[in-house]
Amino acid sequence: MGLKSSADRAYQRIVNAWCMYDWGSSAFSTTIEAAVLPVYFEQVVAAGLPGNTATIYWAYTNAVSLLIAALLAPILGSIADYTGGKKRLLTIFAALGIVATAFMVLIDAGDWPLALVLFLFGSVGLGASYVFSDSLLPHVARSEDIDYVSSKGYALGYLGGGILLAVNILMIQVVWAESTLGPRLSFLTVAVWWAIFTIPLLRRVPEPPANTAGIGEGVNPLVAGFRRLGQTFRHIRKYRQLFFFLLAFWLYNDGIGTIIKMATIYGSEIGIGMIDLIGALLLTQFVGIPFSLLFGKFSGRIGTKRSIMIGLGWYALIAIAGYFMSQAWHFWALAFAVGMVQGGTQALSRSLFGLMAPRARSAEFFGFYDISSKFAGIAGPALFAFVGQLTGSSRLGIVALIVFFIGGILLLNRVDEQEGIRLAEAENRAAGLA
Repeated sequence: MGLKSSADRAYQRIVNAWCMYDWGSSAFSTTIEAAVLPVYFEQVVAAGLPGNTATIYWAYTNAVSLLIAALLAPILGSIADYTGGKKRLLTIFAALGIVATAFMVLIDAGDWPLALVLFLFGSVGLGASYVFSDSLLPHVARSEDIDYVSSKGYALGYLGGGILLAVNILMIQVVWAESTLGPRLSFLTVAVWWAIFTIPLLRRVPEPPANTAGIGEGVNPLVAGFRRLGQTFRHIRKYRQLFFFLLAFWLYNDGIGTIIKMATIYGSEIGIGMIDLIGALLLTQFVGIPFSLLFGKFSGRIGTKRSIMIGLGWYALIAIAGYFMSQAWHFWALAFAVGMVQGGTQALSRSLFGLMAPRARSAEFFGFYDISSKFAGIAGPALFAFVGQLTGSSRLGIVALIVFFIGGILLLNRVDEQEGIRLAEAENRAAGLA
């Protein structure tokens, strides 16, 4: 009994350390990507640009950053599996994002090119680092509670990002009226927060062993990465259900990511004040905490795939409602609605993919998962920007997102997740990782 209790405590420490990376890195998602920087960019940094040019530039920069991360993701995942270097590569790309974020303290009125460049590097660093943290999930969590562990990571991400965002709101309210120092200091706090809460994962989460199967030892890691990537492409038909899931994820995550990245700058464009915008995003964070955990439990009753589909249907309604948004309270209501499903749908997507991906190739497969999400994220902001540029207003861009949610539901309905899980478990047993 004592040994079992000791093993369980060790397991929980590893799980909590893994979850803390979500806690720390989510500060970039909340303060930099979603809440403070988009509004500060539109109202201060790029205020001299005509019309909705600031929104268009912001959307295109999001698309470019996602494209870069998408191109890097699968090859980096293959290298990580071959070398057994998931944590080392996570450190490199997290450091890139943290340093870029720290330099955002220099951004002031008129510095929109610098702001876009730093945001680009920060986003690429964050996106690439998630390839490696996500790929650790199947090694960290037991298969029977992987949904809950993934949901717990998202819940703690909401909490960590929300706490720092609340601090940043107070900082902005105190200093904003006098200067731009409040928002700029908030960017610096994100870098510090992200750095501190990366340490538990690096210290406590074990590095999975290297997988040189099919390549052999002593090969240059970059060459090995491309060879492994080629093998995966050649054998992709073997993972039919995983492939269908990726197509579905490609579609629906496009809509989710675009709403996250473009909500505040869209709200700012239609005249909603900065405090309302940031406050509503803070509400999303704290609503997301219990609902992420509830989704994890809910999936145990009706199934992971059905839970995701319910969340996507709710997102489609949010996209339609976004077209009619004109008042601050509308933004608050939609922020609450997003918080109900955002973390849950993403957490369950991550855990379902983790169950269908062989553990020996977890970074490689999560590289494909990440490339799917990044290429999806390119289309959403690009479509949003194109429609806004074409019509002079971003309202129709919001409505267009419904296509991604409905398409995602239809494709996801074709996925036989049990078949995909059986195939992954068979490969895990063959590799001695069952």
